[in-house]
Amino acid sequence: MRRCFQVEATNLLRDSPVREITSVFFGGGTPSLAEPRTLGAVLETVSKEAWLAPEAEISMEINPTSIETSKMKDFQIAGVNRSSIGVQTLNDSALRILGRDHHSKDSLRCLEKASEVFKKRTSVDLMFGYPGQSLDMWRKELTQMLSLCDHHISLYQLTLERGTQLFKDVAAGLTVMPSTDEMADMYFAAIEILDSHGFSQYEVSNFAKGGNYCQHNIAYWTGQQYIGVGPGSHGRVWRPREDGTHQRHACVQTLEPENWMWEVEKFGHATRKSTSQTNRDILEELVSVCLRTAWGLSEKNWSAIVTSVRLDEFLSSPQTVHWIQKGFLRKTAEGLKATPSGLAILDSILPDILVDIDTLMTSHRLSNQT
Repeated sequence: MRRCFQVEATNLLRDSPVREITSVFFGGGTPSLAEPRTLGAVLETVSKEAWLAPEAEISMEINPTSIETSKMKDFQIAGVNRSSIGVQTLNDSALRILGRDHHSKDSLRCLEKASEVFKKRTSVDLMFGYPGQSLDMWRKELTQMLSLCDHHISLYQLTLERGTQLFKDVAAGLTVMPSTDEMADMYFAAIEILDSHGFSQYEVSNFAKGGNYCQHNIAYWTGQQYIGVGPGSHGRVWRPREDGTHQRHACVQTLEPENWMWEVEKFGHATRKSTSQTNRDILEELVSVCLRTAWGLSEKNWSAIVTSVRLDEFLSSPQTVHWIQKGFLRKTAEGLKATPSGLAILDSILPDILVDIDTLMTSHRLSNQT
């Protein structure tokens, strides 16, 4: 499999206009089960095909098991300089309900090791809203976590996945989830606690202290291009067209590992689908991700995609104005951003304002035809 990662990385980079890599993220599944030399080989391949700056952020998702913790120093030697630890919760009962294969003591050991190996460059994934959790329990758990990791926290509300045992238990009334109001209280309590500990919320679910932002995720949220290598990965890449312009493509790699390896060995890559994106597609994605951040949507972001429709037209469109007047969106000198209350309900706001983009793009297309 190591060779397949190298082959696909080589060919996808050569097929793209990318000449500089600012971040690499080893994630999806359990990358920390891989051998450190595999990661080192991939990074070496990347550095041969593009400029990989010495200060580039190289992140890796790590599950807090004893096996993965024991390899942490070797991952660092291979080139990883930032860790993202999937703690989820420090409640052992909840870990059993969620079907995790680690215990709270494993997380504590892993965090201690990470703070030693990746000094001030460790992030923790923490989940709230699991069965039996109260607001007071959540406050205590988050406060305990902040005594262990004070660099970067990613918070996620538990969502039930159809087909899982937990989904079946909740549907059968055997397990009770916190109410929607209780989960909202947990989210706002987390923002308050994190703020009091010096963390800034720079995205809906992400909080950093001392500017320790995840640069890789910021690239996603600001519409930059990225290449996905490996089973099931996604990418957004600008490719040249015959007329000298560029077209952005949304790429998806084959999901099944065995099929992915077979395709890489046969074709040099395993791109299952590559879709040319229209300006409308790109703008809708851009608005959706930029508004998740503390910086919001800027004129620079917008005009890099399309010039036929101005940002101020979008800011004056009906649904966008509606949400601005209600106090959930706010105009800024740069463009548009969600207010703190707007971030909490952004998933409800986006469908409305994306209709405005669709209407604007359609009207400009029709006017250009007359």
